[in-house]
Amino acid sequence: MKILKTILDIVFPLYCISCNTKGKSLCYKCLKQASFNEKEVAPFIYPLYDFRDPVIRKAIWALKYKNKKDIANIFAENLYDLIIEELSELETLENFHNPILIPIPLSKTREKERGYNQTLLLAEALVNLDKNQNFILNSNVLIKSKETLHQARLKNKKERLENLVGTFKVINPENIKGKNIILLDDVVTTGATLSEAKKELRKNGAKKIVGFSIAH
Repeated sequence: MKILKTILDIVFPLYCISCNTKGKSLCYKCLKQASFNEKEVAPFIYPLYDFRDPVIRKAIWALKYKNKKDIANIFAENLYDLIIEELSELETLENFHNPILIPIPLSKTREKERGYNQTLLLAEALVNLDKNQNFILNSNVLIKSKETLHQARLKNKKERLENLVGTFKVINPENIKGKNIILLDDVVTTGATLSEAKKELRKNGAKKIVGFSIAH
């Protein structure tokens, strides 16, 4: 695999989407200069970056729509630090132990069009960093059972909430009953997506649920 990666890097070199430096689709220098999130969102959600930052916005767009999958690994490194920091407090204050990491799913149609789920890529990168020390990944619990409009195209929080009602379904509920859950998404706007997913998970027996995202 390393030999194949080396060949691909030579034939199809990667360039930073921000400064065009060769090596990665998002270089660490540009990411280091990005703005962290300081906006309020639902109390159970922890976003890392400010989506208004042009580098973050461009990087997430490239990850989602331009097949720049290596950006998931780059974001995962900093997001992992945030998750571990928050888990330390949650374990002490709220008995939040042995959580399951669940990425927000795409509908079958949208995942087929895109070819992958960027949030699942991010979750897999986080698990590779963690090595199952603090959480485990389960992407076979929550599914998106119906097509919805893109949340970003809707005007306000009310429309976004209505758009998502009934969109998620839990399969294999025995895997989450009485368990603590970490929900993962790429971008949080109003928190409607994570809130709807949380509601469905709680309905099926999940215990405490927190959410993390790349940006808000």
